[in-house]
Amino acid sequence: MIPGRVSKLSEEVVASASSIVVHSDLVRITGSTTINTIDVPDGGFSKTITLVPVDGAVALGTSGNILVGITMAQNRAVTLTYSKLAGKWYIENGV
Repeated sequence: MIPGRVSKLSEEVVASASSIVVHSDLVRITGSTTINTIDVPDGGFSKTITLVPVDGAVALGTSGNILVGITMAQNRAVTLTYSKLAGKWYIENGV
């Protein structure tokens, strides 16, 4: 998605796990397992995604490629940006 341009978001549902793979811009997260690593299958380019936990709160841990750990509230969107240079996901909005 490019800010300021008309675009359509792709969506998918992913079960929470220690490591998840995302293929879309908007990801509905099911389950309650802490997520420590978010793999990007498109070659690791910098990317922005939005996660929405739908079954309850889901934690983002820091033992993988997530820079700051948080607990995401149910049905509250959390946007993350991946920095290829740093190899980490940054949380964009306060939770």
